[in-house]
Amino acid sequence: MLNVGMSAKADPARAGQPGASTSLDAYLPNHGNGGYQVTHYDLDLVYRVGPGRLEGRARITAVATQALSRFSLDFSGLRSTKVTINGKPVRHAQRGRKLYITPNRSLPDGGRFTVEVRYMGSPAPIPSHWGEIGWDYLDDGVIVASQPIGAPSWFPCNDHPSSKATYRIAVSVASPYLVVATGVLESKQSAASTTTWEFRLSQPTPTYLVSVQIGRYAESSFATVPMMHAAVPARLAVPFEHDFGRQPRMLVEFERMFGPYPFEQYGVVVVDAELDAPIEAQSLSIFGSNHVDGVRGSERLVAHELAHQWFGNSLTVAEWRYIWLNEGFANYAEWLWSEVSGGAAADVHAMRAWRQLSELPQDLRIGDPGTRHLFDDRVYLRGAVTLHALRLRLGDDAFFALLRVWTSAHRHGNVTTAEFTALAQRHTPWPLTELFANWLNSPILPAFPRRTPGADR
Repeated sequence: MLNVGMSAKADPARAGQPGASTSLDAYLPNHGNGGYQVTHYDLDLVYRVGPGRLEGRARITAVATQALSRFSLDFSGLRSTKVTINGKPVRHAQRGRKLYITPNRSLPDGGRFTVEVRYMGSPAPIPSHWGEIGWDYLDDGVIVASQPIGAPSWFPCNDHPSSKATYRIAVSVASPYLVVATGVLESKQSAASTTTWEFRLSQPTPTYLVSVQIGRYAESSFATVPMMHAAVPARLAVPFEHDFGRQPRMLVEFERMFGPYPFEQYGVVVVDAELDAPIEAQSLSIFGSNHVDGVRGSERLVAHELAHQWFGNSLTVAEWRYIWLNEGFANYAEWLWSEVSGGAAADVHAMRAWRQLSELPQDLRIGDPGTRHLFDDRVYLRGAVTLHALRLRLGDDAFFALLRVWTSAHRHGNVTTAEFTALAQRHTPWPLTELFANWLNSPILPAFPRRTPGADR
């Protein structure tokens, strides 16, 4: 498990220096910051929907992992107006997508400190290889999609998946709007024409999985599962109930296969706009209006996003190159849901995916796909077929036992491919080195997997 701030790849003498690259991630070297570990974010946001103006106060509690004369936060497009450390004003400067902070006195190694940043401006998504990411605008509201580099578009942070922290998020908006954020709603207070929504997120969470959604939504719930809730445009309420109606059963099946659900609740937001794909956040999934059609046409995506709460959210990659551990598992969960809900068996889906992969270029190693191919369809599909190949090698009993141990042993932590493959090997007498080498580290698609003789069904 990596710990941002530990100097495994960064020069300790340069950590936090303006212009220095202190991230521990080769894929996104300009995101994440060395020299400290954040433990808690406390955010107060005031947002005016019409002009699209945000005023924020971020109070960030952290522990120095080395002596710090300067350090940085990821921050993009907004203007910091005041910065303090432990209540004392300090010098600060913004360059590019970084906020550089100079303490009045060097922070000692192991010292706990609190940075408060006051800021304002009109948030804008961050351009990237994968489109514009972060705080974005609906016709009448806000959508936040931060994976993988969008969080700095709306709050200063240490933007790396291995930097997990707890959160308090308060959002004040005009009262006609409903706010949904990651975490549990602690309070809702109205004064004059404004309502403040306060959320608490107690489980360690990376910045890219923190989200705020603002819109004129109707609230919905699932009578059989009080921990599930939803916010949906009123015109879509009826088809939503049908399309997401099997979500409680989905939760039961996934808990049987993956172990206990890792958070206090699960929410769904359907925004009043079409989305290319749903958006993943901690304890929350965001869908587009096009994913509600009244005939369960996107139910596989409902399964995919729910599965991410185990694979990606509770278990978060230590570095972005391990992305198949998020997307391969979520994609395989689509097939598992199909199998238990009366649809095609996982073997049928795996064969379809293998045929599709066989027609695509054989030039991508999904175990280390590279920055531009982070969200390539082949990472999703081949990752899922890799898991199916493993299931056929281990047999069902050992395979699902492996998944439950995997999610339990690393609950709310960070994971690597090496940790998964080592754990898998402990669940079978059959050697797995060649299987993982062929499926994860070779660009050439292996033959379709066959069940190992003697493996249980």
